[in-house]
Amino acid sequence: MVRFGFPILLLLAFATLSVNANFNVTSLNTTLILNTNGSAHVVEALTLYISNSSIAQYQQDRQAINFTLTNWQAALNTNLLVEHILNSKSSVYGFTFLPGPVAYSGTSGNAQLTLSYFVNNVTSVKTIAPRKFLYTFNDAVFNFVHTASGQSLPQIGKMNIIVPKGSQIVSIYPVPDFPALSFISNYTGSTTFTWISQTPLSAFSFSYIITESPGQEVAAFFGTLYTNYSALLFLLVAIVLLALVAYLYLRVSNTQV
Repeated sequence: MVRFGFPILLLLAFATLSVNANFNVTSLNTTLILNTNGSAHVVEALTLYISNSSIAQYQQDRQAINFTLTNWQAALNTNLLVEHILNSKSSVYGFTFLPGPVAYSGTSGNAQLTLSYFVNNVTSVKTIAPRKFLYTFNDAVFNFVHTASGQSLPQIGKMNIIVPKGSQIVSIYPVPDFPALSFISNYTGSTTFTWISQTPLSAFSFSYIITESPGQEVAAFFGTLYTNYSALLFLLVAIVLLALVAYLYLRVSNTQV
């Protein structure tokens, strides 16, 4: 018995180390803040469990200067540390990644890893009346769990969609877990909608109407005018200034003569 006892104990010791020395993503929270230009600001927060024997490694990785997102994916051995909102026709922009500090809980700890980025064409917009615009969500941007029946949120996942204030919800499917559906108010006044844990996304639909005030319409008009014709406007101003300088120069010259 003694002959086999030590190897067994040694294997048990290594097994204990392999259990303690790990990282484990315990939750994923994806938030989409929809903008009126069709883009979205996406913030994804992953909660990471860190065993006691892995805290030093996490701290070391967190302080590494050239530790990329790919390096983090390999170090944590997870497929959840990715952008879950993507547009195949354009890349994300304004990307930042922040591995947060360790919050200790007994001998282990937790940390929050945050991805922040922007994606274009998350919604399409259609003018349906003067100052009234219909926004429709583009479900092709989802990059969650792929199954035989389509995409779904991961078991530990939660998705939040935040629409501009004053939006009138037209259609929404599947019914969000929050807020609870009110057939009387039809989500009137609600701006944040949440789906949780394995919600199927294969038939996802979400549309809403935004009605601009007259002041917003005027501001949008001049904003569009500036964006589309800013170079031409600068050229016209330069021509006017040059003409004014030439006129003043000729007038002064004629006066001196």
